[in-house]
Amino acid sequence: MSNHIFNFNTSYASLGNSFFELVNPTPVKTPQLLLLNQALVKELGLQMNQGDERNEIFSPELALLLSGNKLFEGSEPMAQAYAGHQFGYFNMLGDGRAILLGEHISPKQKRFDIQLKGSGPTPYSRRGDGRATLRAMLREYLISEAMHGLGIPTSRSLAVVTTGEKVFREEIQDGAILTRVMQSHIRVGSFEYVSHYLTKEDLITYTNYTLARHYPTEVTSPNPALALLKQVLIQQVYLIVNWMRVGFIHGVMNTDNMSIAGETFDYGPCAFMNGYDPAKVFSSIDTNGRYAFANQPSIAHWNLSCLANALLPIIDEDQTKAIELAKEVLNLFPNLYTEEYTAMMGAKIGFVKDQLSDEVVALIKALLNWMKENQADYTNTFLQIQSGIISEGIYTSSFFAEWLLKREALLTKQGSSLTQAKALMQLQNPLLIPRNHWVETVLDSVSFTNDLTQFNSFLTALQSPYIQTPNIEKYQAPPENGDGFYATYCGT
Repeated sequence: MSNHIFNFNTSYASLGNSFFELVNPTPVKTPQLLLLNQALVKELGLQMNQGDERNEIFSPELALLLSGNKLFEGSEPMAQAYAGHQFGYFNMLGDGRAILLGEHISPKQKRFDIQLKGSGPTPYSRRGDGRATLRAMLREYLISEAMHGLGIPTSRSLAVVTTGEKVFREEIQDGAILTRVMQSHIRVGSFEYVSHYLTKEDLITYTNYTLARHYPTEVTSPNPALALLKQVLIQQVYLIVNWMRVGFIHGVMNTDNMSIAGETFDYGPCAFMNGYDPAKVFSSIDTNGRYAFANQPSIAHWNLSCLANALLPIIDEDQTKAIELAKEVLNLFPNLYTEEYTAMMGAKIGFVKDQLSDEVVALIKALLNWMKENQADYTNTFLQIQSGIISEGIYTSSFFAEWLLKREALLTKQGSSLTQAKALMQLQNPLLIPRNHWVETVLDSVSFTNDLTQFNSFLTALQSPYIQTPNIEKYQAPPENGDGFYATYCGT
């Protein structure tokens, strides 16, 4: 097999070595390719010989390349420097267990970062071993592909390679390396690093580079830094609204985990909500609920203020004026978010944007209050409304029956039918999500028995979450006893 698989064209290196450290992956003992994302292979236009597909794709040669034991042609491996506010406190960071191989240009001329996670220590590892567990990498593969299926901007997972080595965490686990694909790994924390540690000229260069890469129509803007702040703000509004739509809790919304391109990434302690609770937290390290479900919009806004702060030196030479200009942009967030969130919630119960009267907003609020009081399942409640069939349990309550009648009356008043409402809802409400107990079940199956059958079955269902596929019912029910003391961990 040729090692000319990616069409690498690495532009990040042109920024200069203040922004990264060149470092090769550390070879592993016996790499074996466990998973390869065929759909993503095609989407990226990767040059793989498709002759004897099964043998070619899972060849030892490909395992060597996707583990970092052997470098792809055109690769220029580096660890990127960045900083970040972690739980509100500023730290110098950087890729401690990830190495960027290069930027792949797809047949459609789109640029993607190709990164290995768990590929060994870098100059930014801070005493870490630079490795990753098989369980954590499988989790990221599963959840990131589920998010893609849900239609939410996200990093993608191309492959998982087992290393044949053990990784020492709370317990000894099998090691693995994930190949992650993103539009780029530029984060809010990247700008904090440049602003804090490099020069004003570097900040200008970095801003122009990021605009050219992600928001090319803004390159000629009279104030590039302000234009960048506004574009990132808009993308974050859309992203967080999507998270809220499906009950996703990121779990660690530090500024180094906020993508400038508006993609979800870093799937360490993330989880999906079952019973509706705005204060829901799953992350074991989020003891004060900073990143709880309902806090995600305000945290995104706070993170954007950190980006604004980093950009102040180049927004205007007069700091007072720079602050005022940045505030004008930041102040767009609350109204834009409320508008988009309300439109999304309206669509989840069957109302289009121009039908969102005060009565519809009151209807949404009443439903959410009832859901909170009754710990109603977030995903299945909207499916219940969508179906129009009263089943059992809390959905037989007088409140719910009256609520459905009010909704129907409002739809009629707005000139809409239940059929039209259902068609709209089907685009918003997934039939299934990666429920926590199923995620753990399929990860256990691979970890303990090395059998991918359950994992692949669940993954296939999650890749088409709006389609009624065979055997989908078994994945739709919440855990019988709720989430209990279920907690998620960073996996580092």
